[in-house]
Amino acid sequence: MRPIDLLRLISLAAIWGASFLFMRIIAPELGTFPTAFFRVLFACLGLLPILWILRVRWNFRGKLKLCLILGMINSGAPFALYALAAQFLPTGYSAIFNATTPMMGVIIGALFFAETLTVSKLIGVLFGLSGVALLTRTGPVVFDLQLVVGALACLGATACYGLGGFLTRRWINQNGGLTSELVAFGSQVGAVLCLLPLFVISLFASPPVSWGDGRVWLSLAGLGVGCTAFAYILYFRLLADIGPVRTLTVTFIIPPFGVLWGALLLGEPLDWAYLYGGALIAVALWLVLRQAPSTIVAAPQTQRS
Repeated sequence: MRPIDLLRLISLAAIWGASFLFMRIIAPELGTFPTAFFRVLFACLGLLPILWILRVRWNFRGKLKLCLILGMINSGAPFALYALAAQFLPTGYSAIFNATTPMMGVIIGALFFAETLTVSKLIGVLFGLSGVALLTRTGPVVFDLQLVVGALACLGATACYGLGGFLTRRWINQNGGLTSELVAFGSQVGAVLCLLPLFVISLFASPPVSWGDGRVWLSLAGLGVGCTAFAYILYFRLLADIGPVRTLTVTFIIPPFGVLWGALLLGEPLDWAYLYGGALIAVALWLVLRQAPSTIVAAPQTQRS
């Protein structure tokens, strides 16, 4: 890996780690759906000047509808779920749960996309589930219904990410793909359309007690423009330069940044549970991502792009 690619990978981890910090600031003030909606709205607004500067051609080649649906699955639903989790979980918890994305991909790929399930991947999934269980039973957060809701919301979000990865490959990248910037913009528009009715309903059903202050809206700008618009461009560039497997290793690095930002900027307590649960998930990810010749389920490999 080139030094510039490593720098991009670490930068992406730091940016996405900060997204959990921003949501921890915003979600308790605005609630679930306003947080998620304004995130994707700000992302769309942030992507527009990027597309203009890069002179990207507005040609979706008949795939605009697929990009919109992909955005609902890969951005709209998980962003809402993470905003829900941010009301109950410390920043570090959400960041570590996010690292289960590759494991969700393994399960979804084996069940629905004829992906090969290796012994290494299966053991990795078990390690990962053990790490998640450890995090929910120990640490600075009391084990109660709110913790369970937050944990399930995070896992639901990672399942959406896992499904979204396979759908991106099948719908967008095969048979002639689109530029990463155009896919990022189209998917965020789809997320806006997905979350808009939920946002409006939430205003009537349970409006925010307060619309926050300058700190909340600056956090929203950072979450939408920095952690979503810019981060998606950086992510898709990494996919093109170093491939999907290496790019997925960013999930190893996000949890330390999530814990660090939460401790430094929000004063969230540190606990050994972060280390133990994070270590189990790290081992799980290594087992999931490494190459292994032994397989449990042999299936034809789908095309990778």
